[in-house]
Amino acid sequence: MTDDVLLVHGGTPLQGEIRIRGAKNLVPKAMVAALLGNTPSRLQNVPEIRDVRVVRGLLQLHGVTVRGGEEEGELVLDPSRVESANVADIDAHAGSSRIPILFCGPLLHRLGHAFIPGLGGCDIGGRPVDFHFDVLRQFGAVIEKRADGQYLEAPRGLRGCRITLPYPSVGSTEQVLLTAVLAEGVTELSNAAVEPEIEDLICVLQKMGAIISMDTDRRIRITGVDSLTGYTHRALPDRLEAASWASAALATKGSVYARGASQREMMTFLNVFRKVGGAFEVDDEGIRFWHPGGPLNAIALETDVHPGFQTDWQQPLVVALTQASGLSIVHETVYESRLGFTEALNAMGARIQLYRECLGGTPCRFGQRNFQHSAVVSGPTPLQGADLVIPDLRGGFSYLIAALAAQGTSRVHGIELINRGYENFVRKLDDLGAKVERP
Repeated sequence: MTDDVLLVHGGTPLQGEIRIRGAKNLVPKAMVAALLGNTPSRLQNVPEIRDVRVVRGLLQLHGVTVRGGEEEGELVLDPSRVESANVADIDAHAGSSRIPILFCGPLLHRLGHAFIPGLGGCDIGGRPVDFHFDVLRQFGAVIEKRADGQYLEAPRGLRGCRITLPYPSVGSTEQVLLTAVLAEGVTELSNAAVEPEIEDLICVLQKMGAIISMDTDRRIRITGVDSLTGYTHRALPDRLEAASWASAALATKGSVYARGASQREMMTFLNVFRKVGGAFEVDDEGIRFWHPGGPLNAIALETDVHPGFQTDWQQPLVVALTQASGLSIVHETVYESRLGFTEALNAMGARIQLYRECLGGTPCRFGQRNFQHSAVVSGPTPLQGADLVIPDLRGGFSYLIAALAAQGTSRVHGIELINRGYENFVRKLDDLGAKVERP
């Protein structure tokens, strides 16, 4: 299908301004949270991305009225008539999205039952839904697995409990928060994820009337309440999208002003960006990222959960590292298969070798499991245009960056996947002077 293909004529530095709106990893979850309220919610700074459309449709299937607000990028969500949805409709609308699993807790509170179809998502490594179902069982949910998905009930209601996650999973932490706020009693979550998007979701729930405290040792305590109201909230900016455009500016030797980007959530990235040789300037409206000229520096990089270097920042930055002088070492500790995208970069002229050993400062959970989760990037190497098939969201945007930095024309297949998390990215490329077109 030609509408899922983009021709990229590389070699032109990106120059100009783009807008960063609400975070993909917060907005759909805040929309789900509206199910918990007994009055309408108002969510601002909402991006036009596929994940938002999927959640909007699922909410509407369950009787939630969703309409635009007074300002651009605003949604008003009214959950006053929540109802059961047809199983086939849920399955068809959810598609490959993993977000439906976060409907479990809110629907168990509102209806006493829920249905979750088979889940998809980007193929970057294990993100086991077992974490979610184990959590829900501890709250008192009864789960029956059938051929078409999982059926959940809460015959005795949901009760607070003590939960320790085996890994600080973002999705499991969100599941606990969305379930515990209306559960009877106190829930104590240990080894929780503490990403900025988690904190922003806690802010949303606190505005609704929830009682949630965060300790410094990844411990979150939630005291269940009898009812919640709606909220009014402006979503925090998408730090992952901002970093992607920053890496694009670096790889193409350009300059991109990311209006709406926020320094606070990007401090770890900004430190690494500067070490590589990139330049940035922060003002009250956003951040400008640019290549200041001269060679880029090879670095040693290790991904980690927040406040470490985010795994979603890794793939776009690796493209820039192919243009750095020397050997860069990348140790991926969050998703075991996230470095698979480098095979296509090698076909474009990069020199990237993958290793099963942990090449970072400390061994990680993948070190003894035969996963190629470390990389050595030799540079600088000129890139040449190629045919590229997008493997996942961040890898897909990384392919775009590589195509923009390469000499010649690349044919990038599967660009629809990028719409999951990058709002109007083709139009933004046009605004930055990129030479792209539909075949």
